[in-house]
Parts: sequence; structure tokens; C-alpha cells
Amino acid sequence: METTEGELKLLMLAALDGDAGAYRALLGDLRLRLSGYFGRRLRRDADDVEDLVQDTLIAIHTRRETFDRTQALTPWVYAIARYKLIDHYRRRGRRVHVPLEDAAGELTVEDRSAAVDARRDVEKALAGLPERIRRLLRDLKIDELSVAEAAARAGMSEGAVKVASHRALRTLMDRFAGGRGGNDR
Repeated sequence: METTEGELKLLMLAALDGDAGAYRALLGDLRLRLSGYFGRRLRRDADDVEDLVQDTLIAIHTRRETFDRTQALTPWVYAIARYKLIDHYRRRGRRVHVPLEDAAGELTVEDRSAAVDARRDVEKALAGLPERIRRLLRDLKIDELSVAEAAARAGMSEGAVKVASHRALRTLMDRFAGGRGGNDR
């Protein structure tokens, strides 16, 4: 399961406060993300991908004190990665135009206040469900695991996962539909 932006940021903050375990976990997760990032862009050379991952992790390590604790972590990480990739292309004498729109999801963070509000609302809505169902919905709808992955994680059959998630979503929809008229349950 991939670590969320919030979890990554918590790891970074703990690492900045001296938690070596959190720092190891953060670097391990970032290694996987960066391998994917560079791998998608440099399909031919696994050695170059690994070199860029290492260069980026070193840059993150040496610049970690410049991270703004009030900002999201992944745009900061991917900005460093993008500069490392550009440097790599320059060293190879290759000119590549990478439109910012192509990397917008990785490099930028929009105003997140609506997302924070939505996350709070989702957590509030999920709070009324049993823990097992909450976990199932988080796996499927927030963490975007496949039905098979969520079923394996929950120890359920795929059919049971589909039925349980459908019923849970139906319950949530009914609650929200009932709350629109002003009579909260």
C-alpha cells in the first residue's frame, strides 16, 4: 500500500525532529516513488534510474532543513527530482522539453483547503461505520486498491468486498440524502 501525502509529511516532520526510524521509513517510501518517477521517464537504463534515485535522495537529505513544514512534501520532493532529471539530460547532451502540464500532478499542489475540508467530511462520514468497513472503503476509494488487493487485505472474498462496499456506500448516500433537508440523523 502506498503511503499517503499526509503520512509522508508526518514521517518528514518526525525525521526533522530527530526520529531516525521515521527517516528510514520516509527514505524507503521515497525510493519507491522516485524509482517509478524516473523509470517512467528513462525506460531504457535501469542504472540511470538508480543513479537518479540516489542523487535525489542525497539532495533531499542535504536540503531537508529547507523543507517548509507548512507545505506539502511530495511537490518539494518531485521538484528536486525534476531538477535532477534535467541535469541528467544535460549531462547526456540531450534536450528534452517536458511540459509542466505533463507533470502537474507530481509537481504542483493546488489550494488544498477544499481537500482538507473534504477529507474531514469523509472521515466524519466514515466514523459512523464499523472499523472493518471503514478500512475497506479507505482501501478501495481513498487508497485506490483493486478489489482483489482490498479483499486480500481484509481477508474477504472479492464478491464479499463488492457487496460490503456497495452496502456501505449506499448507507452513506442515504445518510447524506437524509441530511439535506435539514434533519440530521
